[in-house]
Amino acid sequence: MTTTTETMAKPAPAQDAGAIAVPRLDQQLCFALYSASGLMTKLYRPLLDPLGLTYPQYLAMLALWQHSPSTIGELGAALGLDSATLTPLIKRMEAGGLVTRRRDAADERRVLVEPTAKGQALRAKMKDVQEGLNCAMPLDRAELKALHGTLTRLVAGLREATANQD
Repeated sequence: MTTTTETMAKPAPAQDAGAIAVPRLDQQLCFALYSASGLMTKLYRPLLDPLGLTYPQYLAMLALWQHSPSTIGELGAALGLDSATLTPLIKRMEAGGLVTRRRDAADERRVLVEPTAKGQALRAKMKDVQEGLNCAMPLDRAELKALHGTLTRLVAGLREATANQD
C-alpha cells in the first residue's frame, strides 16, 4: 500500500511527537507592548520631524518642561534610561540648541540640564503634536485613560521586579 503526501496528514510543528510547546507570539504581552511601542514611535515621527525632534528627545523635553533644571540622574530616572544612553542624547540636544548642561555649583559632580529659550519655545507647539496623535488613536478617552493607568501600574511593578537584577 502506497500513500501519497496528499493523503498523509502532516502534524503542525508544535504537535510533533516530543516537540516542546512554545507560547504563541500573538498571545505574548511582551510582543504586544513591543509592537505598540514601535507603532507609537512611528506615529510620532511625522509630528516631531517638523520640530527637529526625535521621539527620545521629545520625551526628554517633556521631562525637562515638567522639572527643570534636572540632573542627568533625575532625568534618567524619569525616562528609565541610564546615563550611558542619556548623555549622548542630551549632547545632541545641546548641539541643536534645545538644552544647556552645566555643573551644579553646590556639587560639581552633578550635571544640570535645562531647556534653552529655543527648547522652551517648542513647548507651545506640543498641542499640535498631541492633537495629531489623538486623531490616530483607535481608543476613546476613557479607554486611553484606563490603559494608561494599567500600563503605569505595570511599569511600576516591572521596575520593582527588576530593581534587584542590576
